[in-house]
Amino acid sequence: MADRELARGGDLPGGVDRSSLEAQLDYAFGPDSLESMGETHALVVIKGGRIVLERYDGAHGAADTYPSWSKAKSITHALTGVLVGEGKLDLQAPPDVPEWRATDDPRRAITLDHLLRMSSGLAFVEDYEPDHPSDVIAMLFGEGKADTAHYAPSKPLAHAPGSFWDYASGTTNIVARALARAIDAYGPDFEAFMRKRLFDPIGMRSAIPKFDDAGTFIGSSYCFCTARDFARFGLLYLRDGVWDGRRILPEGWVDYGRTPTWQQPTEWGPYGAHWWLELAGPGSFSANGYAGQYTVVAPDLDMVVVRHGQTPLARREAPAAWLAELIGIFRAAA
Repeated sequence: MADRELARGGDLPGGVDRSSLEAQLDYAFGPDSLESMGETHALVVIKGGRIVLERYDGAHGAADTYPSWSKAKSITHALTGVLVGEGKLDLQAPPDVPEWRATDDPRRAITLDHLLRMSSGLAFVEDYEPDHPSDVIAMLFGEGKADTAHYAPSKPLAHAPGSFWDYASGTTNIVARALARAIDAYGPDFEAFMRKRLFDPIGMRSAIPKFDDAGTFIGSSYCFCTARDFARFGLLYLRDGVWDGRRILPEGWVDYGRTPTWQQPTEWGPYGAHWWLELAGPGSFSANGYAGQYTVVAPDLDMVVVRHGQTPLARREAPAAWLAELIGIFRAAA
């Protein structure tokens, strides 16, 4: 398999129940799923390093870019790994956050690891209903949008760092600015870093990251890509951060991302470090985005699955369940 150019045209594995697979696809791309799962726009399946299945609805295609939403958090994880590997950042040390510089500020105890594991203890309301109090909506669309990485760290501590898990998009933008400060690169300069160290080496030519007015990559939410390029990113993690024989991410960084984080009983999770866990069974991990965007990595099957679409908030569990069933068809043939 030539990693440099993602191979296409691979055959479905022998033993795959094709009738069940077609039924799953017909459901997702047909009218029957609209009420239960919403629209599915794109699906790419990689097995053994090759695209073995690719489908789009009538309004979208292979050349279209799709919103990442929170899948961008896993891209931020990769960029963090690059700088940790270079010794420019320390996972177990507090990041460079100007808002926390006072010597008596308890937030100075927050480490980069706490942030990546969503265990900073910062008060942050992650609610997607427009009529509900929501820090994430204020950060992305309201008072915080011009400087997302100032808005988020200005929140007080609600819990001691490391003692409470709370999914919060604001923490990722704190990380994104810490990356920029570590290399003194913002806006176009940071984008150049992203392309040189991550996107270009693995052929993610469609990637369109978005920045706030302060020049911080909005790493919580905004990196548009084609479905194939999101699949490339998943394949990089499937291959332990190595592409075409070149190590892009430091050794052990992928394992760090998929190592479970302690969580109190919660409806969210399980979670690693800016990656979700076990959507497709034990050992699997995934980048999940609002409205049904997914990149699922299943190492036991040597498989990556990308799904993009538009799923209503009230049905947000449905695409994950559908993906688990789809991947289960491949697992049954393994």
